[in-house]
Amino acid sequence: MENEVNLRNYAYLGDAVWELFIREKTILMTNNAKKLHQITTNYVKTQYQAELLHKIEQDLTEEEKELTRRARNLPIPVGRRNMQTEYRQATAFEALIGWWYRHDKSKLESYLSKFEAD
Repeated sequence: MENEVNLRNYAYLGDAVWELFIREKTILMTNNAKKLHQITTNYVKTQYQAELLHKIEQDLTEEEKELTRRARNLPIPVGRRNMQTEYRQATAFEALIGWWYRHDKSKLESYLSKFEAD
């Protein structure tokens, strides 16, 4: 039986997967390093990730909804408490991306394509 990955580690993995997806997308937009960084940070910030999760929540399976619910309830780092709701949503989004990366790459690719079209 495969060792189960904890939710925080799924979010950690999902953060890396999402960052790579965004970087692959943004490198085609400009050769200016400062602009590239600005564009990239707009896509990886908590507010944007929270919005994406909100857009897709109704399409998730019960298992995925449960995973995101549990990820939203993870303890929040002290420095993030002022933006707790967004941070929790972004963590849930990243955990879902990480979970798809490990368990359902075709679904991950499908959603990344949808996000790219937005």
